[in-house]
Amino acid sequence: MNTEVSVVIGNGGMGRAIARRIGAGRRLLIADHREEAVEPVAEQLRDDGFTVTAQSVDVTSRDSVAALARTASELGRVTRIAHTAGLSPAQAPVPAILSVDILGPALVLDEFAQVISPGGAGVVIASNAGHFYPGTLSPEDVHALSALAPEELASHPLLNRDRYADGSIAYQFAKRAAQLRVQAVAAGTWADHGARLNSISPGVISTPMGRAEIDGGDQKLVRGLIDSSAVKRLGAAEEIAAAAEFLLGPSASFITGTDLLVDGGAVAAIATGRFDPTAF
Repeated sequence: MNTEVSVVIGNGGMGRAIARRIGAGRRLLIADHREEAVEPVAEQLRDDGFTVTAQSVDVTSRDSVAALARTASELGRVTRIAHTAGLSPAQAPVPAILSVDILGPALVLDEFAQVISPGGAGVVIASNAGHFYPGTLSPEDVHALSALAPEELASHPLLNRDRYADGSIAYQFAKRAAQLRVQAVAAGTWADHGARLNSISPGVISTPMGRAEIDGGDQKLVRGLIDSSAVKRLGAAEEIAAAAEFLLGPSASFITGTDLLVDGGAVAAIATGRFDPTAF
């Protein structure tokens, strides 16, 4: 079967932008938790010349993710996978953030390792928030987040919602966990299948999720990240899509197991003392 398949999980602004970047000339499989939300997007893509299959998926369920991986493999050779599904503090309570943003990537990387073609590539959308998580992770914590099966990780004390003072801290932790998982899996099962894997850590992006954060309970922190950054603006979903296209393509053939910051310089501002996120 010579048909190449690109998979995009998550139907938010970044997911839709990435789908348009990596779907042309291939079979495109897009998935989201709500089928009624993803099918109209698929129909618009079809009108624009893409060959699209849409499917619902619950990224916290191994059976659901495995079913999506089977669909992808039945469509052709799976060569590009972008996992963009996630929840922010403005969208969900702490338990949901921990589940979707930690277990979701772990399950997707597990199941799609079984169907990714040699020479293929994947990208997980994390966040620059993972770079300024204020907590301390022991070597045992890092091992758990990197290597435990998702089912074991779900009951680990690290995912106890009482550990986190608020959704913002839980979100920062979850995105740090995603970065660690990608690094470990890139060197493990994905390498064993001859495929590359990286994460992208966006800053504040002008998507419905990003705009909700600007107006939410953490708006001072979010606005501070924008104002202290070198470019002093919101990012566009298309800029994240461009980074994903690069990491999934042949120009990035020597890049795997790393996290690419696409945040306009916000983390650089934190690292150099120009901005202190713990003050908010």
